[in-house]
Amino acid sequence: MTRRPDTKTRILDVAEQLFAEHGFNDTSLRLITSEAEVNLASVNYHFGSKKALIQAVIARYLDAFMPALKAEMDGQFAKEQVQMQEVFGAFIGPLLALGEFRPGGTGTFMQLLGRGYTEKQGHLRRFITSQYGEALGAFMAVVKKATPGIPDNEVFWRLHFTLGTVVFTMASSMALTEIAESDFGEQNSIESLIHRLVPYLASAMTAPLPAAVGNSQDAA
Repeated sequence: MTRRPDTKTRILDVAEQLFAEHGFNDTSLRLITSEAEVNLASVNYHFGSKKALIQAVIARYLDAFMPALKAEMDGQFAKEQVQMQEVFGAFIGPLLALGEFRPGGTGTFMQLLGRGYTEKQGHLRRFITSQYGEALGAFMAVVKKATPGIPDNEVFWRLHFTLGTVVFTMASSMALTEIAESDFGEQNSIESLIHRLVPYLASAMTAPLPAAVGNSQDAA
């Protein structure tokens, strides 16, 4: 006989599914409690607020992902020369490992992360920065080493363009894979999409500066 998850885990599991499917803004605590078959007092007891629940859902993934990413970034930084394709390629192992952590975990995590950056969840960005700053700092150090000659402000924009590309691709992954199968006979998965993204994103990060950007830097 399968043992039913405890109340806290049940709330997290249901909230994760609903947040990924409907978004943080459009998922109410009432819907979560109904689906999890618990009362609102249980959510308040275990988490205290909807924001704290959102953070707890994300933290289940980041607690597994960030240490693995930190180890990968430390290995990259130790190299004499770093290439952006290797930097982004180092994400693949930790990301795919989330699928072993939870069924469908890689895609769900990317959806949740995308929701956080498109639904004005400022508290979530602050939470990630404060709780996982060491891993993020290691990543930024490697990026700077791999993009010599690119100004810091341009690195900022390119990383956010990168995140936007990843978010769109993951959020639209089902539709995109169906189109690719229909038009080109391709069979794709989350893993194959990530492998496709890596060289594209690396090229964008290291592309020559546009003339207008170079002129604005000179003027400054």
